[in-house]
Amino acid sequence: MKTKTALFILLLLCFSSIIGQDCSKYYPLQEGTSLEYTNYDKKDKPDGTITYEVISSENNSDGTTAVMQMSLKDPDGEEVMQSEYEVRCKDNVVHIDFKSLMNQQMIEQFKEMDVELSGTDLELPNNLAVGQSLNDANLNMKMSMGAMNMNMNVETINRKVEKKETVTTPAGTFDCFVIYSETSTKMMMGKQTFPSRTWLAEGIGVIKQESYNKKGNAIGKMELTAFSK
Repeated sequence: MKTKTALFILLLLCFSSIIGQDCSKYYPLQEGTSLEYTNYDKKDKPDGTITYEVISSENNSDGTTAVMQMSLKDPDGEEVMQSEYEVRCKDNVVHIDFKSLMNQQMIEQFKEMDVELSGTDLELPNNLAVGQSLNDANLNMKMSMGAMNMNMNVETINRKVEKKETVTTPAGTFDCFVIYSETSTKMMMGKQTFPSRTWLAEGIGVIKQESYNKKGNAIGKMELTAFSK
């Protein structure tokens, strides 16, 4: 369970980085924008799709707040999960609320418990440059049921802009920044860390994402397969 939970959280965090809005040059957030990704397993075989759609976007004195809807489908095209969460953009930085990523379906296995969430936002600034370090982020999840208590901590650390690179997917060819990060998940007595790389393109967001095990071998990836505004 711990491995699946850690991988799913990492997947959500990486998917979250597709989002943004008009105050960001990397992440479009106009209402109606849609992005489709194909997931691949460690053998490079298709393993379902994920679609993101901007269902609302509102400008205010603090910046812009948008609502994203995510739909996850299995290899047979059956929807296995749908969720919504908010994203804020202020001073040319996109802020993703970790609490909003932990939807009801995500914590279904803890439905009999009282759940308390806290943490810090994942930030994605405009002014990316090779060699730049990005802020860490974390999520704390406290669960309790009677005398039983359980904690889960997720940290996104060692975020760094590694290089610029041109990458091609079924959606086209894009000039990207490559961002390296590590997602560390601690639950009960176990701790797992998953390195990953994300390719970001101006005006679209995530083009490709790869996750690795401790030996550096790929354990999965996703690629942009369709995009529309």
